[in-house]
Amino acid sequence: QVQLVESGGGLVQPGGSLRLSCAASGDIFRINDMGWYREAPGKQRELVVRINSGGSTRYSDSAKGRFTISRDNAKNTVTLQMNSLKPEDTAVYYCYAGISRWSSGILAQFQYWGQGTQVTVSA
Repeated sequence: QVQLVESGGGLVQPGGSLRLSCAASGDIFRINDMGWYREAPGKQRELVVRINSGGSTRYSDSAKGRFTISRDNAKNTVTLQMNSLKPEDTAVYYCYAGISRWSSGILAQFQYWGQGTQVTVSA
């Protein structure tokens, strides 16, 4: 099986910074996309940013210019540096990975999610 373990998050004042990390482990043939989504109370889960194996990124409009994603393919990790945080960034942040692995003799892609980490931006 595959696990995504997140770390980071917490409480920060507006304008502050936080760093989230996520490590993938288990039965992995190849990690394709990795990224971060978030879910605020009463709202649907939304994309924050994704990065593919080649390093190409896709940021949400709200994340552009403030958040930076990085990825270490050798360590199967992805990191999200969040700067200039705003109260509207408050949400549970989920790590995502699209992973290829062997299943019943077939190489197939599966989607995996971390357990979520709370980010609260408040004075």
